[in-house]
Amino acid sequence: MIGMSTGANRPHLRQQALLRPLRAAPARLRLLLAPGLGCMVVACAASLASIRAEETSAPIDADVLLRNGQLLDGSGSPAVAGDVAIRGDRIAAVGQFMAGRIGKTVDCTGLVIAPGFIDLHNHSDESILAEKTRTAENYLRQGCTTLVTGNCGGGAADVAKYLGAIELQGAGTNVAHLIPHGATRALVLGRRAATPSPEELVKLRELIDAGMRAGAWGMATGLIYIPGAYAKTDELASLAEVVARHSGIYASHIRSEESGLLDAVAEAIEIGRRGGTPVHISHLKASGKPYWGTVHAAVKLIEDARATGHVVTADQYPYTASSTSLEAMLLPDWVREGGRDETVKRLNDPATVERLRGAVEQALAERPLIRIVSYEPNPKYAGRTLQELAAEEQRSEFDLALEIIRHDSPSAINFGMAEEDVRFVMQQPWVATASDGSVKLPSGEMVHPRSFGTFPRKLGLYAVREKVLSLEQAVRSATGLPAEILGLPERGLLRAGYFADVVVFKADEIIDRADFDHPFEPPAGIPHVFVNGTAAVVDGQPTGSLSGRALRHASRAP
Repeated sequence: MIGMSTGANRPHLRQQALLRPLRAAPARLRLLLAPGLGCMVVACAASLASIRAEETSAPIDADVLLRNGQLLDGSGSPAVAGDVAIRGDRIAAVGQFMAGRIGKTVDCTGLVIAPGFIDLHNHSDESILAEKTRTAENYLRQGCTTLVTGNCGGGAADVAKYLGAIELQGAGTNVAHLIPHGATRALVLGRRAATPSPEELVKLRELIDAGMRAGAWGMATGLIYIPGAYAKTDELASLAEVVARHSGIYASHIRSEESGLLDAVAEAIEIGRRGGTPVHISHLKASGKPYWGTVHAAVKLIEDARATGHVVTADQYPYTASSTSLEAMLLPDWVREGGRDETVKRLNDPATVERLRGAVEQALAERPLIRIVSYEPNPKYAGRTLQELAAEEQRSEFDLALEIIRHDSPSAINFGMAEEDVRFVMQQPWVATASDGSVKLPSGEMVHPRSFGTFPRKLGLYAVREKVLSLEQAVRSATGLPAEILGLPERGLLRAGYFADVVVFKADEIIDRADFDHPFEPPAGIPHVFVNGTAAVVDGQPTGSLSGRALRHASRAP
């Protein structure tokens, strides 16, 4: 189940030589290494770190000692037996060492100790600030210690104000923020389908520059959402140039995950090339049965770009269903221009309805099972599929869908992906695990279970039970890899001196329990979580701590 060794062997001299240039290189450049070489080098680094710990003769004082665990350090290396000492908000020692004065000892016999999970694609922009949900318990119980917000172009455009609010109010997890392109564009152009004038483009660039200086880690777009969908490649490349000056990333919910998937991936890569930024593709997938299997060609595009030296990565949630608004699923961009009120006006015009019929019917055909999350005008629709409701009411799916959207803007779940595609994507060494969910409390809504189950599902189902990838690879996809993608220093690995974001889990018990009929069930097999050295989960129960921090990117721009 876990590759284990009880001691650290000294690495070969050639391996030590390989490490010297790696240590000097920026963390993000390590992603450019061939997978085999990269794995060997990080494994050597883990061995050297363990050696240093073993050779330390001075006793290590700690507030918390995690004792006798199997250490999966986040690098992708196999597990080794050892301890982790936490002092203050930092990891004091990792591996084999002599314990000094210890405040509390946690027996981790039979348990895995790993870095806290980093959710690269999260939508808790509002809920992480709300009093009832800022403890982020549904993510802490999954082992998540850092959430990345601003994704899909939505969220707080005022980065300084947002991060300041997190610092002031506290949060259960750390929060890193991406500048939301859509929200920023709306400040300058509203929700219009317009190309920015030279003056408007200057203003957009100034806003992006301000956000990066305030601590954003990059810019995120949502190119199926309004108003991001109206941005052309030239605009996005120009804004990416500003992000590049600050050493940030360009993250994108690309323009299509259906018939236009390959063009959309190619556009994202082109934006990164022209802007000079690393590219990160959000929730990589092929949605819609006619397009199953095209993820293989998408991966080939990314691999080809990486072979030329361009940093291109992706993330994925381990489910065959996605979730977004019913409007975004079914309505063309032009129908949604101007916002909700304008959309409803168009849907009340018979001529417009006939004009969009073909596009909506095609979208419905590509999504044979759409489930309504909640619907205030008729709560009985919650958890029911559009297809069964249409049959029950003896109406066409087209007519029912438009009526629902006229009266509300509900979220829906699209069961549109192939299991084989999900498994193929997660095996790529540059694909991180991310939930695409948000901090939530249980409710009557039939939401996607990813907000409660993503990370234990990836580890417990796909790594431990199904063996689609090794457990050490699965842990890396949630720890060291997202830290490298983001350029996040001193987190994502079990290293002395790093921040003490740590998760302890039982490999043969960790599993998601949330499903589409019971989406709020907490996972099993994760007894302990620490955020910045503070116990956030003890014996499987959240402590209510608010030890998370606003993580600010240090701009390199003059």
